Amino acid sequence: MTNTRVPEPRTAAALNARRRTTQAALKRVHDALTQLKREKAQPSVAAVARRAGVSRTFVYDNSEARAAVSAALAQAGEQRVQLLTDQDAEREATWRERALNAEDALKAAHTEITTQRTRIAELLGQVRDLEAEWTQEAIVRITTENTTLRQRVRQLTTENRTLDERLQAARSNVRFQDRRIADLEAQLTDPTPR
Repeated sequence: MTNTRVPEPRTAAALNARRRTTQAALKRVHDALTQLKREKAQPSVAAVARRAGVSRTFVYDNSEARAAVSAALAQAGEQRVQLLTDQDAEREATWRERALNAEDALKAAHTEITTQRTRIAELLGQVRDLEAEWTQEAIVRITTENTTLRQRVRQLTTENRTLDERLQAARSNVRFQDRRIADLEAQLTDPTPR
């Protein structure tokens, strides 16, 4: 076996090339993180690796890349927590407002119910007062008078209808008699015998 040892200048060039490749990959990772932050997208190792064009292994193995992604995840987590806190505060404010509105409506409803109950009580008292003024004999007398008046109304309606029919018959007779008189007058004025 031969010992093929790479000379020093070639190793240095390879190491420099590898360092440049790593630095370029790190720059793409930082650019991907910046782009995700600008888009307000949730960062993840897979998303950063995909956008940066590197492998997930590179992100996990490279300490600088791993630290950048971890920092972005922590910042996104804080922003998400802040966003959720803001949303909770906003929801709580709307619920508080709804609760206050409901309380106001409930107070108004109770006030209206109390007013209506008072009015109903007054009216029931007036009805009782009116009922107390009428004796049983007066109620029977008024009911009898009411029945009698209704019968009289029916009788008058029937008589009215009968008289109306007689009037129509009389008008019809008058029209017939007017025509008959007109015919007789025409015969008297006409000298020709029939």
